Amino acid sequence: MLELNRKAAHSKLARSLARQVSAFVDEMIIPNEPLLAQQSDRSRQLQFDLMNKARSAGLCGLFYPLSHGGKIASLEDYLIVAEQEGRTEFSQAIFGSHTALDAHMLLKFGNDQIREQFLQPMVTGKAIPSYGMTEPGHSGSIPDHITTSACLSNGRWHINGRKWFISNADQATFITVLVRTATEGIAFDQALSMIIVPTDTPGFKVERQLSIMGHSSGQGEISFHDVQVPEHNLLGTCGSGLDLMNKRLGLGRLLRSMNWIGLAQRCLDLMGARIHSARGKSSRLAEKQLVRQHLVNAYQAIASARELIRIAARSVDAQNPDAIAINVAKMAASLALCITSDSAVQLYGAEGLSDLTPLSGISRIARTSRILDGNDESLISSVGRRLINFYQHQPVYSFA
Repeated sequence: MLELNRKAAHSKLARSLARQVSAFVDEMIIPNEPLLAQQSDRSRQLQFDLMNKARSAGLCGLFYPLSHGGKIASLEDYLIVAEQEGRTEFSQAIFGSHTALDAHMLLKFGNDQIREQFLQPMVTGKAIPSYGMTEPGHSGSIPDHITTSACLSNGRWHINGRKWFISNADQATFITVLVRTATEGIAFDQALSMIIVPTDTPGFKVERQLSIMGHSSGQGEISFHDVQVPEHNLLGTCGSGLDLMNKRLGLGRLLRSMNWIGLAQRCLDLMGARIHSARGKSSRLAEKQLVRQHLVNAYQAIASARELIRIAARSVDAQNPDAIAINVAKMAASLALCITSDSAVQLYGAEGLSDLTPLSGISRIARTSRILDGNDESLISSVGRRLINFYQHQPVYSFA
């Protein structure tokens, strides 16, 4: 396993938790990956059992707010823990790391009723969140296309519309949905809002499950037909949806990127294992220059992405999120995962394409990483525009 000297950058607690998570992943999750991948009743029960074991070991929700059971407050500190969580594709549900983003959003922008009804049950494992932004027929990266609407009448929001590619659509107990609340003549930056909808509310429906590259991954299409929820289910203020969306995307991109780096490191480790296996020795892989190039390219991509994530995380910790740093870090982490997973498959040959290794699942995640939470093209355009605008006012860009 790749080790970089981070003692000066991370707390003693973070390093200790990273070691504990690494051991849990190696001993409890990785040996069970073939069964977890089956998506059967047995696999779901195993995942539930592992979740309880992680919770009992004090390893669940490590990046939750400290007031709600979290143990790490600094996003930069969490990096070395998230990497260890991310070394298996099944970790997010087991460690509860996929709900950390919702926990921070609900705590920071939710009212007392929201915190009691949704946040508290979620951090104790009794509720499952989801988030609805993208809509059928529209690009998810362009919020101006949002047509799902919410109208306030007699103290209740009336919601109508459709969303798709919604994670946890089949399991969620509540969903934070981005809706259009403004009437004609309201500026776009005040036109959207976020409202929380319990999934057992009349009018809410999971229309269908959506497979990703031939694999069922909990993504779905949902609809709202005159769904009614109380006025206090509004997250933040009315019209603040665009601002909340950007805040959610920034933190979410970094949390995903940290997990992707963990998967990239897993691929690098698998490459090393293949080279020194009996099969690798018989093929003399260690002596082949192109094999060495695969390893160097993988190491370079991982190490570079790590530092870009660290820079972006520091800006979030300083309460001054740097959109350029965050978006570049997300693209770098995605690229690192794509490079390492592809190289690992090359070294494993046909086995890498099969279910005999975790590489087929990792490769699927790698490909989706270039689209999830903002596709590469949109992020490149956004970063490029910001840099051009910067030079309109300043002659020198400082990386310090």
